[in-house]
Amino acid sequence: MRASAGKGRPLPLLLLLAAATLAFDQFTKAAAVSHLTPGASQPLLGSWVRLTLTHNVRSAFGLISSGPLLLTVGTAVCLAILAYVILGPGLRTHPGHALPLGLILGGSLGNLLDRIRTAGVIDFVDFRVWPVFNLADVAITTGFLLLALQILRRS
Repeated sequence: MRASAGKGRPLPLLLLLAAATLAFDQFTKAAAVSHLTPGASQPLLGSWVRLTLTHNVRSAFGLISSGPLLLTVGTAVCLAILAYVILGPGLRTHPGHALPLGLILGGSLGNLLDRIRTAGVIDFVDFRVWPVFNLADVAITTGFLLLALQILRRS
Protein backbone atom coordinates (compact mmCIF):
# COMPACT_ATOMS: atom_id res chain seq x y z
CA MET A 1 0.00 0.00 0.00
CA ARG A 2 1.40 3.40 -0.93
CA ALA A 3 1.82 6.11 1.69
CA SER A 4 -0.82 8.16 -0.15
CA ALA A 5 -3.51 5.49 0.24
CA GLY A 6 -6.29 6.59 2.58
CA LYS A 7 -4.73 10.06 2.67
CA GLY A 8 -7.77 12.08 3.75
CA ARG A 9 -9.12 9.95 6.60
CA PRO A 10 -6.57 7.49 7.94
CA LEU A 11 -7.78 7.49 11.57
CA PRO A 12 -11.41 6.50 10.84
CA LEU A 13 -10.15 3.79 8.46
CA LEU A 14 -7.73 2.50 11.10
CA LEU A 15 -10.44 2.45 13.79
CA LEU A 16 -12.93 0.71 11.48
CA LEU A 17 -10.36 -1.95 10.58
CA ALA A 18 -9.40 -2.40 14.25
CA ALA A 19 -13.05 -2.79 15.25
CA ALA A 20 -13.70 -5.29 12.43
CA THR A 21 -10.58 -7.27 13.35
CA LEU A 22 -11.57 -7.32 17.03
CA ALA A 23 -15.14 -8.39 16.23
CA PHE A 24 -14.05 -11.16 13.84
CA ASP A 25 -11.46 -12.40 16.32
CA GLN A 26 -13.95 -12.55 19.18
CA PHE A 27 -16.59 -14.20 16.95
CA THR A 28 -14.18 -16.95 15.85
CA LYS A 29 -12.99 -17.56 19.41
CA ALA A 30 -16.58 -17.81 20.67
CA ALA A 31 -17.37 -20.26 17.86
CA ALA A 32 -14.30 -22.31 18.71
CA VAL A 33 -15.25 -22.48 22.39
CA SER A 34 -18.84 -23.41 21.49
CA HIS A 35 -18.04 -26.10 18.92
CA LEU A 36 -14.68 -27.61 19.87
CA THR A 37 -13.64 -29.85 22.73
CA PRO A 38 -10.49 -28.60 24.52
CA GLY A 39 -7.44 -30.53 23.37
CA ALA A 40 -9.33 -32.57 20.74
CA SER A 41 -8.31 -31.89 17.17
CA GLN A 42 -10.62 -31.75 14.15
CA PRO A 43 -9.46 -31.55 10.52
CA LEU A 44 -10.33 -28.34 8.68
CA LEU A 45 -8.29 -28.69 5.48
CA GLY A 46 -7.30 -32.34 5.48
CA SER A 47 -4.08 -32.89 7.38
CA TRP A 48 -2.83 -29.37 6.58
CA VAL A 49 -4.95 -27.34 8.99
CA ARG A 50 -6.74 -28.60 12.05
CA LEU A 51 -8.87 -26.96 14.72
CA THR A 52 -7.55 -27.60 18.24
CA LEU A 53 -8.99 -25.58 21.12
CA THR A 54 -6.35 -24.52 23.65
CA HIS A 55 -6.06 -21.92 26.40
CA ASN A 56 -2.68 -20.23 26.02
CA VAL A 57 -1.38 -18.63 29.21
CA ARG A 58 1.97 -17.90 27.59
CA SER A 59 2.98 -15.14 25.17
CA ALA A 60 2.54 -15.01 21.39
CA PHE A 61 2.28 -18.48 19.87
CA GLY A 62 3.03 -19.93 23.34
CA LEU A 63 6.74 -19.24 22.92
CA ILE A 64 7.56 -17.34 26.13
CA SER A 65 6.29 -18.31 29.57
CA SER A 66 5.42 -15.54 31.98
CA GLY A 67 2.77 -14.78 34.57
CA PRO A 68 -0.66 -13.73 33.28
CA LEU A 69 -0.47 -10.37 35.08
CA LEU A 70 2.88 -9.55 33.48
CA LEU A 71 1.59 -10.51 30.02
CA THR A 72 -1.58 -8.45 30.51
CA VAL A 73 0.36 -5.41 31.69
CA GLY A 74 2.90 -5.86 28.88
CA THR A 75 0.13 -5.99 26.30
CA ALA A 76 -1.50 -2.88 27.79
CA VAL A 77 1.84 -1.01 27.66
CA CYS A 78 2.29 -2.03 24.00
CA LEU A 79 -1.23 -0.77 23.27
CA ALA A 80 -0.40 2.55 24.94
CA ILE A 81 2.69 2.88 22.74
CA LEU A 82 0.58 1.97 19.71
CA ALA A 83 -1.98 4.65 20.68
CA TYR A 84 0.84 7.20 20.89
CA VAL A 85 2.04 6.22 17.40
CA ILE A 86 -1.50 6.37 16.01
CA LEU A 87 -2.47 9.66 17.63
CA GLY A 88 0.92 11.31 17.21
CA PRO A 89 2.34 12.63 13.95
CA GLY A 90 3.10 9.15 12.58
CA LEU A 91 -0.32 8.43 11.09
CA ARG A 92 -0.74 11.98 9.75
CA THR A 93 2.71 11.79 8.15
CA HIS A 94 2.18 8.26 6.78
CA PRO A 95 -1.56 7.65 6.27
CA GLY A 96 -0.79 4.35 4.50
CA HIS A 97 0.08 2.93 7.91
CA ALA A 98 -3.64 2.87 8.77
CA LEU A 99 -4.04 -0.68 7.43
CA PRO A 100 -1.20 -2.37 9.33
CA LEU A 101 -1.78 -0.35 12.50
CA GLY A 102 -5.51 -1.20 12.40
CA LEU A 103 -4.68 -4.90 12.17
CA ILE A 104 -2.17 -4.66 15.02
CA LEU A 105 -4.58 -2.68 17.22
CA GLY A 106 -7.58 -4.96 16.59
CA GLY A 107 -5.58 -8.14 17.14
CA SER A 108 -3.90 -6.80 20.26
CA LEU A 109 -7.23 -5.74 21.75
CA GLY A 110 -8.68 -9.19 21.00
CA ASN A 111 -5.89 -11.00 22.84
CA LEU A 112 -5.89 -8.45 25.69
CA LEU A 113 -9.63 -8.95 26.15
CA ASP A 114 -9.04 -12.71 26.40
CA ARG A 115 -6.25 -12.23 28.95
CA ILE A 116 -8.45 -9.99 31.10
CA ARG A 117 -11.43 -12.38 30.93
CA THR A 118 -9.65 -15.74 31.16
CA ALA A 119 -6.02 -15.08 32.24
CA GLY A 120 -4.96 -16.50 28.87
CA VAL A 121 -5.76 -16.47 25.16
CA ILE A 122 -8.10 -18.77 23.26
CA ASP A 123 -6.23 -20.44 20.39
CA PHE A 124 -7.62 -22.88 17.84
CA VAL A 125 -5.80 -22.79 14.46
CA ASP A 126 -3.37 -25.70 14.31
CA PHE A 127 -0.86 -26.33 11.50
CA ARG A 128 0.83 -29.09 13.57
CA VAL A 129 4.28 -27.63 12.79
CA TRP A 130 3.75 -24.38 14.72
CA PRO A 131 2.11 -23.61 18.06
CA VAL A 132 -1.70 -23.31 17.95
CA PHE A 133 -2.79 -19.70 17.35
CA ASN A 134 -5.83 -17.52 16.64
CA LEU A 135 -6.93 -14.87 14.15
CA ALA A 136 -5.77 -12.03 16.41
CA ASP A 137 -2.25 -13.47 16.15
CA VAL A 138 -2.61 -13.55 12.36
CA ALA A 139 -3.76 -9.90 12.31
CA ILE A 140 -0.90 -8.75 14.55
CA THR A 141 1.73 -10.64 12.56
CA THR A 142 0.33 -9.49 9.21
CA GLY A 143 0.15 -5.91 10.46
CA PHE A 144 3.78 -5.92 11.59
CA LEU A 145 4.93 -7.48 8.31
CA LEU A 146 3.00 -4.91 6.24
CA LEU A 147 4.34 -2.07 8.37
CA ALA A 148 7.90 -3.34 8.00
CA LEU A 149 7.48 -3.63 4.22
CA GLN A 150 6.11 -0.10 4.01
CA ILE A 151 9.00 1.27 6.06
CA LEU A 152 11.60 -0.68 4.06
CA ARG A 153 10.10 0.51 0.76
CA ARG A 154 10.52 4.13 1.90
CA SER A 155 14.22 3.57 2.74
